[in-house]
Amino acid sequence: MIYLNKFILLILMCTVIGGAYYGKVHANSKFQPRTIEESYLEIGYKPVGEALRDFEHHYKQNLQLPLRVSPVIFTHVFARFNEGDGKDIFEMEFINEQSPKNNFMINVAVKDSFKILDKEVTKEFRLKGGNTAYLLSTGGTILLVFEKDNLQYRFSVDKRMSEKITPETLVRIANSIDY
Repeated sequence: MIYLNKFILLILMCTVIGGAYYGKVHANSKFQPRTIEESYLEIGYKPVGEALRDFEHHYKQNLQLPLRVSPVIFTHVFARFNEGDGKDIFEMEFINEQSPKNNFMINVAVKDSFKILDKEVTKEFRLKGGNTAYLLSTGGTILLVFEKDNLQYRFSVDKRMSEKITPETLVRIANSIDY
């Protein structure tokens, strides 16, 4: 019995030592990390003009986007039009590759697509065209939601950016749609 235990111990040690020797991983120096462009294109984002055409073709109406942009510096802007399951939505995302918190999104869908809960509304604003814009605070995001031309717009910004992109800034961006 003692010899059997020693034999099992010897086999176990050989396995561990052999596994450590043969289990080395060698890095491939040809590996290139994906660019941010490749990552976004892979999940359906495309240049803004293409996504805009997709939306307009689907709804057979023009989509007006704001002329004014956020005062924050962005390195990229991507857009996509997602359709299906009755949740057709145009998404436009402004990002800064070096600073993930520098993120601003514009979502547009048919009227009443985004549900607004009274408890989330922190302030109301009157827009240039007379419509009401609702400022909401949910999780780590500040949202400005309003309607125009039977469409519902939702601007969202990371709360960490609230000093640079204030609610008043979001309202100015919303008012720049009326051109």
